[in-house]
Amino acid sequence: MRVHLDPASKTPLYEQLRIEILDLVRSGELIAETKIPTVRGLAAELSIAPHTVAKAYRELEQQGVIEARGRLGTFIASGGDPTEDSAARAAMTYVAELRALGLSDQRVRDLVDNALAAS
Repeated sequence: MRVHLDPASKTPLYEQLRIEILDLVRSGELIAETKIPTVRGLAAELSIAPHTVAKAYRELEQQGVIEARGRLGTFIASGGDPTEDSAARAAMTYVAELRALGLSDQRVRDLVDNALAAS
Protein backbone atom coordinates (compact mmCIF):
# COMPACT_ATOMS: atom_id res chain seq x y z
CA MET A 1 0.00 0.00 0.00
CA ARG A 2 1.56 3.26 -1.11
CA VAL A 3 1.04 5.91 1.55
CA HIS A 4 2.93 9.18 1.86
CA LEU A 5 2.97 11.07 5.15
CA ASP A 6 4.49 14.47 5.82
CA PRO A 7 5.93 14.66 9.36
CA ALA A 8 6.34 18.45 8.95
CA SER A 9 2.62 18.96 8.23
CA LYS A 10 0.35 20.55 10.82
CA THR A 11 -2.13 17.75 10.13
CA PRO A 12 -1.63 14.88 12.61
CA LEU A 13 -0.08 11.73 11.15
CA TYR A 14 -3.12 9.58 11.96
CA GLU A 15 -5.33 12.02 10.03
CA GLN A 16 -2.93 12.07 7.08
CA LEU A 17 -2.97 8.27 7.06
CA ARG A 18 -6.78 8.14 7.29
CA ILE A 19 -7.10 10.54 4.36
CA GLU A 20 -4.49 8.69 2.29
CA ILE A 21 -6.27 5.35 2.73
CA LEU A 22 -9.63 6.95 2.00
CA ASP A 23 -8.19 8.48 -1.18
CA LEU A 24 -6.82 5.08 -2.25
CA VAL A 25 -10.28 3.57 -1.78
CA ARG A 26 -12.01 6.41 -3.66
CA SER A 27 -9.53 6.19 -6.54
CA GLY A 28 -10.15 2.46 -6.86
CA GLU A 29 -6.56 1.54 -6.00
CA LEU A 30 -7.86 -0.27 -2.91
CA ILE A 31 -11.06 -2.15 -3.67
CA ALA A 32 -13.54 -4.09 -1.56
CA GLU A 33 -12.11 -7.20 0.12
CA THR A 34 -8.50 -6.05 -0.25
CA LYS A 35 -6.52 -7.04 2.83
CA ILE A 36 -4.54 -4.13 4.23
CA PRO A 37 -1.40 -4.31 6.39
CA THR A 38 -1.61 -4.98 10.11
CA VAL A 39 -1.27 -2.04 12.47
CA ARG A 40 2.24 -3.11 13.45
CA GLY A 41 3.22 -3.91 9.88
CA LEU A 42 2.13 -0.56 8.49
CA ALA A 43 3.63 1.29 11.45
CA ALA A 44 6.98 -0.39 10.79
CA GLU A 45 6.73 0.29 7.05
CA LEU A 46 6.00 3.99 7.65
CA SER A 47 8.33 4.33 10.67
CA ILE A 48 5.55 5.66 12.88
CA ALA A 49 4.08 4.55 16.19
CA PRO A 50 1.57 1.67 16.07
CA HIS A 51 -1.01 3.68 18.05
CA THR A 52 -0.99 6.25 15.19
CA VAL A 53 -1.98 3.57 12.68
CA ALA A 54 -4.48 2.08 15.15
CA LYS A 55 -6.19 5.45 15.56
CA ALA A 56 -6.47 5.93 11.79
CA TYR A 57 -7.81 2.38 11.39
CA ARG A 58 -10.38 2.92 14.18
CA GLU A 59 -11.69 6.05 12.47
CA LEU A 60 -11.81 4.33 9.08
CA GLU A 61 -13.69 1.42 10.63
CA GLN A 62 -16.20 3.81 12.21
CA GLN A 63 -16.68 5.37 8.76
CA GLY A 64 -17.32 1.94 7.25
CA VAL A 65 -14.25 2.14 4.99
CA ILE A 66 -12.46 -0.84 6.53
CA GLU A 67 -13.51 -3.79 8.63
CA ALA A 68 -11.49 -5.83 11.09
CA ARG A 69 -12.06 -9.58 10.90
CA GLY A 70 -10.17 -10.75 13.94
CA ARG A 71 -7.34 -13.12 13.12
CA LEU A 72 -8.09 -12.89 9.39
CA GLY A 73 -6.93 -9.27 9.34
CA THR A 74 -8.30 -5.93 8.24
CA PHE A 75 -9.96 -5.47 4.87
CA ILE A 76 -11.44 -2.73 2.74
CA ALA A 77 -15.16 -2.93 3.46
CA SER A 78 -17.80 -3.62 0.90
CA GLY A 79 -20.02 -0.66 0.37
CA GLY A 80 -21.85 1.34 -2.20
CA ASP A 81 -22.82 -0.42 -5.41
CA PRO A 82 -23.10 -4.19 -4.76
CA THR A 83 -22.54 -4.88 -8.47
CA GLU A 84 -19.20 -3.05 -8.37
CA ASP A 85 -18.20 -4.89 -5.20
CA SER A 86 -19.07 -8.24 -6.72
CA ALA A 87 -17.17 -7.43 -9.91
CA ALA A 88 -14.16 -6.26 -7.91
CA ARG A 89 -14.12 -9.48 -5.86
CA ALA A 90 -14.40 -11.58 -9.04
CA ALA A 91 -11.49 -9.68 -10.59
CA MET A 92 -9.37 -10.14 -7.45
CA THR A 93 -10.10 -13.88 -7.44
CA TYR A 94 -9.30 -14.18 -11.15
CA VAL A 95 -5.99 -12.35 -10.81
CA ALA A 96 -5.02 -14.41 -7.77
CA GLU A 97 -5.78 -17.67 -9.61
CA LEU A 98 -3.79 -16.67 -12.69
CA ARG A 99 -0.85 -15.49 -10.60
CA ALA A 100 -0.95 -18.84 -8.78
CA LEU A 101 -0.56 -20.45 -12.22
CA GLY A 102 2.61 -18.43 -12.65
CA LEU A 103 1.31 -15.97 -15.24
CA SER A 104 2.73 -12.47 -15.34
CA ASP A 105 0.55 -9.42 -14.83
CA GLN A 106 1.03 -8.53 -18.50
CA ARG A 107 -0.19 -11.98 -19.57
CA VAL A 108 -3.24 -11.59 -17.30
CA ARG A 109 -3.98 -8.23 -18.98
CA ASP A 110 -3.57 -9.81 -22.41
CA LEU A 111 -6.03 -12.57 -21.53
CA VAL A 112 -8.60 -10.04 -20.31
CA ASP A 113 -8.13 -7.90 -23.43
CA ASN A 114 -8.57 -10.97 -25.65
CA ALA A 115 -11.71 -12.01 -23.79
CA LEU A 116 -13.18 -8.54 -24.11
CA ALA A 117 -12.38 -8.42 -27.82
CA ALA A 118 -13.97 -11.83 -28.39
CA SER A 119 -17.24 -10.97 -26.67
